[in-house]
Amino acid sequence: MSTEGSTKAVVMALAANLGIAVTKFAAYALTGSSSMLAESIHSVADSGNQALLLIGGRRAKRRATPDHPFGYGRERYIYAFLVAIVLFSLGGLFALYEAWHKISDPHPITAWHWVPVVVLLVAVALEATALRTAVKESNAVRGRASWVQFIRRAKAPELPVILLEDTGALLGLVFALAGVGLTLITGNGVWDGVGTAAIGLLLVAIAIVLAVEVKSLLLGESASEEHVRRIEAAIAGTEDVDGVIHMRTMHLGPEELLVAAKVAVGARDDAGRVARAINTAEARIREEVPIARLIYIEPDILRTGRAPAAPQDG
Repeated sequence: MSTEGSTKAVVMALAANLGIAVTKFAAYALTGSSSMLAESIHSVADSGNQALLLIGGRRAKRRATPDHPFGYGRERYIYAFLVAIVLFSLGGLFALYEAWHKISDPHPITAWHWVPVVVLLVAVALEATALRTAVKESNAVRGRASWVQFIRRAKAPELPVILLEDTGALLGLVFALAGVGLTLITGNGVWDGVGTAAIGLLLVAIAIVLAVEVKSLLLGESASEEHVRRIEAAIAGTEDVDGVIHMRTMHLGPEELLVAAKVAVGARDDAGRVARAINTAEARIREEVPIARLIYIEPDILRTGRAPAAPQDG
């Protein structure tokens, strides 16, 4: 996945959310609408989340150290997991609390009636622009995968996070418009609270999806099926290598792949010949899958009449 594309989408979303947050807080101050307050906190949470993604991307670029010999690539996953926590607590739970407070003690919007509607419509336009950028950058890397498959299988967390956040932001704005609109039409502040509750439930749901997906990345996901096939083919096509006995792969980061394989070599091959075969296999793997940064290949001898086992990933 293109790091540049991910960064562009994150920066675009951050700029949009900072501007939106200021206008929403102003609208809340003028009208006292709980939907506007929930949306204001939502935008603040999203802005903080995008800052976390940028920090994680920067820290992940640090070089490996003796204490962390495999590098810091997983920092991007850790910061993405923090995004899910912030979205759940600061965004979702706060909105649900505010909804309960508003429904328990409803108040109509009595002044500046047009302000929340105008602010929300402007926010829709800004969020749609940010989402369009995220979709464009995602289309450049997702290939034929559906959007659900892309979010579930992507190894770089930034674009899936931004896609879910921006989609949730647009839906949240629709809920806020509905709550504010019905409050203005009926004069009943309960609708404002209902809109706020819908925003809270939406944010909690998105946070849970993010947490589940990023948790999988933190635990260590295997290479994609396409990369596994290329690695197997690279090893199988190496002279003096009779096949793959078994193989394991794991992402150390979005652009860093660990490959560990046990390969079959001839029983009568000398050490120099085996070493050359392993070096050739490593070079072929890196040529086919450039993100395979760490490769460990162990030679072994098959028992007489036993074929290599089917290669296994991750």
